[in-house]
Order: sequence, then C-alpha cells, then structure tokens
Amino acid sequence: MPFKKKNQTAITVLSVLLVAVLLFYSFRLYHLQMNSTEFAKKDDGAASVLVSTLKAPRGEILDCYGRQIAINRDGYNIVFNKAYVKDNLNDVILKLCQLLDENGTERVDELPISKTEPYVFLEDGDKERLLKKLELAHYATPQNCIDEMIERYDLEKYKGEDLRRVMGVRYSMDIADFSVSYPFTFAEDIPTELMLKISESAFLLSGVTVDVVPVREYVDTSLAVNLIGSVGPIFKEEWEDYQEKGYSYNDKVGKSGIEAWGEDYLRGTDGQMTYRLDAAGNIISKEITKEPIAGKTIMLTLDKNMQRIAQNSLEATVRDLQSKGGSAKAGSAVVVDIKSGNVLTAANYPTYDSATLGEMYNSLAADPAKPLTDRAFQGVYPIGSTIKPIVAIAAMDNSLYTEDEHIYCRQKYTLFNDYQPSCMGFHRSIGLTTALSKSCNYFFFELGRRVGALTLTSYYKQFGLGVKTGVEVNDAAGILLEPKSNGTGGDTLQISIGQLNAFTPLQVANYTATLANGGTHYKASLINKVVSYDMSETYEEFGSQVKNTVKISDQSLAAVKKGMLSVTEDGTGRAALGDYPIKIGGKTGTSQVTGKADHSIFVAFAPFDNPEIAIAVVLEHGASGFSAGTVVRNILDAYFFTDSGSLGEDKPFVVLD
Repeated sequence: MPFKKKNQTAITVLSVLLVAVLLFYSFRLYHLQMNSTEFAKKDDGAASVLVSTLKAPRGEILDCYGRQIAINRDGYNIVFNKAYVKDNLNDVILKLCQLLDENGTERVDELPISKTEPYVFLEDGDKERLLKKLELAHYATPQNCIDEMIERYDLEKYKGEDLRRVMGVRYSMDIADFSVSYPFTFAEDIPTELMLKISESAFLLSGVTVDVVPVREYVDTSLAVNLIGSVGPIFKEEWEDYQEKGYSYNDKVGKSGIEAWGEDYLRGTDGQMTYRLDAAGNIISKEITKEPIAGKTIMLTLDKNMQRIAQNSLEATVRDLQSKGGSAKAGSAVVVDIKSGNVLTAANYPTYDSATLGEMYNSLAADPAKPLTDRAFQGVYPIGSTIKPIVAIAAMDNSLYTEDEHIYCRQKYTLFNDYQPSCMGFHRSIGLTTALSKSCNYFFFELGRRVGALTLTSYYKQFGLGVKTGVEVNDAAGILLEPKSNGTGGDTLQISIGQLNAFTPLQVANYTATLANGGTHYKASLINKVVSYDMSETYEEFGSQVKNTVKISDQSLAAVKKGMLSVTEDGTGRAALGDYPIKIGGKTGTSQVTGKADHSIFVAFAPFDNPEIAIAVVLEHGASGFSAGTVVRNILDAYFFTDSGSLGEDKPFVVLD
C-alpha cells in the first residue's frame, strides 16, 4: 500500500506541472498574437518613417508677485512641411508670395540680391554665404548667381518679379536646411485675415500649413525694456554654436537682457511628430511621438508697480524741470532690498517701446538723449556729496575723527597752494551731523585729507563702488581712480566730495543698502526663482549672496545715520521729505559737469529704524539734489502706501515746487 500512495503522489505532481506548462504556452501564444496584431497595425505598407520637430513654448518672465512681463500668445505662422510637398513647390511659393504681398505682410527672403533689375548684391546681405552655397567663385556676378539658382531650383519658366520672389524663398529654404526634420517657416505671426485666406486656398497650397505657435509678447512694451531684453533670430555667426545645442535655423533666442541670460531656462524641450510614408512618398499616418515641454518660467525680483511708478515719476520730473527752463534731460532710479541685494526697481528716462524698436531703431540710436542706454546699470556719474557718509566712516573707524569734534568751515580750503577749493556755504564750527545735513564740503575736504586717497579708495571698493555688482545682465564697473599711495592733494579733496570718480546708479543704491544694513555688501540680483511653466514646481531659488562685509563700528554707523536723518528732517533733503510720515535717512548730492548744469543725486533708505529698501536717483543736469528728491518721494509712496496689485498707471505724482 505505501507504494501505491507514493505512485499517486507522483501522478499528482506531474499533472500540476503539465497544467503549468500548458498555461505558460497559452499565455505566450496570446502575447505573440497580440503583438503580431499591433505590428500588423503599424505594418501598413510604410516604406519609411520620418520625424519632424514640434516647437515648445518659451518660458515666461514674471515680476516678484507673479505678474506677467513676458508671456506667450497664440500666433499664426505659415510653414512648409516637406512631408506634404508635391512637385509644384515653386508654384505654391509664388502663390503664397502674391497673397502676402497683397496683404502687405513680410515673408522670409534672405537672398542678398536686389529685388528688381538691374540686380546687384545688397550691401547688408551675406554675399559670401551665397557664393559658398552655390559653389561659385568670389568674382561671380549677381547674374551668375541667378543663372545658377534658375538651374538648381528649376525656375526656367519664371520671369522678372515672379522669378525673384520664388528664388528668394528657395534660397532661404536651402540655407535653413529645409527637410522633413526641419520645416521651413515662410512667414511669422501673420494677421488672422491672411490666415483665413490661406486656409480657403489650402487645396492649391500643398505642403503649406498655418501653424498655431507661441509668439513672444510683452505685456507692457515700455516697462523695464532694457532689463527684460528681447528675442530674435539666430545670426549667421552664432549658428554653429546654437546648432550644436540642438536649435533649428528658424528658432528665436534671447538676444539681450533677461531673455538672453535665461535662455537655457526659458528654452523648452521640443517634441516630435512621426510620419509614416509609402513607397511613393505619400503620408500614411502621423503621430505625436514626443510631446513638447514648455520652457521654465523666471520670476524676477522687480516689482512692476514700483517700476512703473518710478519710470512715470522720472518722466514727470524731467518734463517739469524742462518746463521751468531747466536743462534736465534724463534720469535713472534704482531700488534695492537692503537685506538681500535684490533689485526691486531699475528705471530709466527716456526709454523706448519694444513693440516699435525695429522700425524706430535708427532714430532712437541717433537721439542725443540716448533712450537705448540702460542708465541704471551702465550710466556712470560722479555722485557728489552722496559719497560723504563713506568718508565719515573711514575717518572715524581709522581714529582720525571723533563724533564730538567740530571743524571750522572757513568756506575756502587753503591748506594746499596748488588747489584751494571752496565750500558752497560758510558754516563756521560744525560737527558731523550738521556737516552731513548741510553738506559742508570744507568739513569733508578736511576728513578726506586726514584719511588719504588710498584708504578712501579701499573703502569705496568695499562698499561696491567702482566694482561690478554681479547682477545677471550687463552692468558697468564705473570709474575709480587707483592712487599709488595714501598721499594727499587736489585729487584726494576731489574724491572726498564725489568728483573725479564715477559710478552707476545701481552701485550707488547698493552702497546705500550696505551702509543702512550695517556693512553687509550683497551681490545685486534680478532673479528671484525659476519655476515650471505652470508655476506648480520650483526648480531653483536664488538666495542672497554676500560679496564682502565692511567693518563699521556701531558708534560710527550711528553717527553717520544720525546725520543722514538730519538731511531729510532739516537739511538739504527737507523740502522733499521733511514732512514724510516715515523717518527716512538720506543724502543729497550735486556733481559738476564741465560747461553744463550739475547732475542731481539723492540716496535714501527707509524706514530709518529698521531699513528695508535703499534708493538712488540720478537726474542728468537736474541742477540740485532737491530735484531728485521728487522721484525718491514717489518711490517711497509706491513702496509703503500703494497696493501691490496696482500698477500705478493712474497714480498722481508729487512734483515739488
């Protein structure tokens, strides 16, 4: 009996194994059948598979509150897709050219030959690239090129204007590597009416599509235009570098400002469209095989509200000064977060409208007021008496002056025989608070002489003057004399009152912030963080970066700040801020310009007891620091008393008489 039981167990095991094997092969057979079915679906007679690019939207640029600055809107591009092009390509091109010319719409034409006879090479065209593409000698004539293109592009039946139209497009296609992988953009951002006409004529235009594409748009085309920058086509000299990075010839890239700095963030990841073609080249099917991924969005430190108010205030103040016979013509205002170095505002006047920059560029470039110049970051100015707080700190912290010492202002400083400058007033015996409040040059001639040029220059550098700020877009280093010794003389006296050296408004605002926070000198920054296109994910946050720390004793800092408070309460800044409801530390300044009215400079920090922001305003030929105080007051109003959701378009400005 035990044998029988053992035999029965073996049969059971074998049965289980047999069932398992049958199940495995059944599953395998089903799997193969299903795969074969899927394969059969794809094996639809396709002789080849081609892949083309789907462009990704560019990331957006927002202000510190997430308000839109540079965004994307839907636009219409006329695109040639080679997968659909038939044998009548030249006829289709001619038809399109005629439609666009009738509607006054621009199209791509990079052929560097005039559009009418007698044909000549265009002076601003790329003749060398044409001759290289056509494999012609350097001495080839325009007619030689035309003859070669007639043969190369099968243009024998076209004459005159029609020939030149088609030829220009075919050559543009050629240099853009037109292929299934690289569709050719014939015209960009066309009007809706033209889009409808082309759609109606679709049966005559094989290979042509009107694609809905993201088009860069600036919500306010005059807001911070120097900083935001622009996008544009890839230039010939840039093409190899961009091609290596995977760009196509028709791509738009950042050309200046934040658009250029943030190109790697803002650029999206292109998708793919896969085409299946039969042996005759006809498309059997198409499928999006890789979805495009939009670029990342950059959030700036700029506050649109303050930026707009600062720009409007600069314009109103300059125009008011001009209406009163003044020679003010331009200005700049910068606001910096004292605790981080973040730039909240960087305003210029005059400025320009980015929407009309292309058509107005030549006149803007020739304008003596230089509206294309980013004065906030690249304009350099002697900053006059606004340098004096640093001079005082250098004197006190090097034990060359004590707060209780009085210096007798005799108006004319006669210590040197070869240079005897004068003070604007006759202040007699005064201490530091009064010297800052009344801006006594004599007092600071004496402090500067004691400190010496070398030590003063070292302090200026520590406060960031004459040194690049580290901001993300291009800024000037300024002009800072480099003395070889701590000697004294005329130059020392001059740099003690803010002459000879010249700095940018951004540097001056950053210096004021460094002083107000007790000596922490931050890198200036315009970038808050980088987030996903839908703002659901943060990729990178740009925290504050300390460049250096200026050693300032508590006693010296308190003494200088006391003097700067006196400036706004009963000194040279009283007319602008004497009645302001918040205590403000400030310093006015005028800097001399040979043969012209002085520049007007005003720096401020607020609130006095717990500083949050630092401001620097420069009015070119504004004549007195009081003039710039008007703009300072409007900026303070914007920061402390204006709703952050408002953009200040309708805000009444204070223009002080």
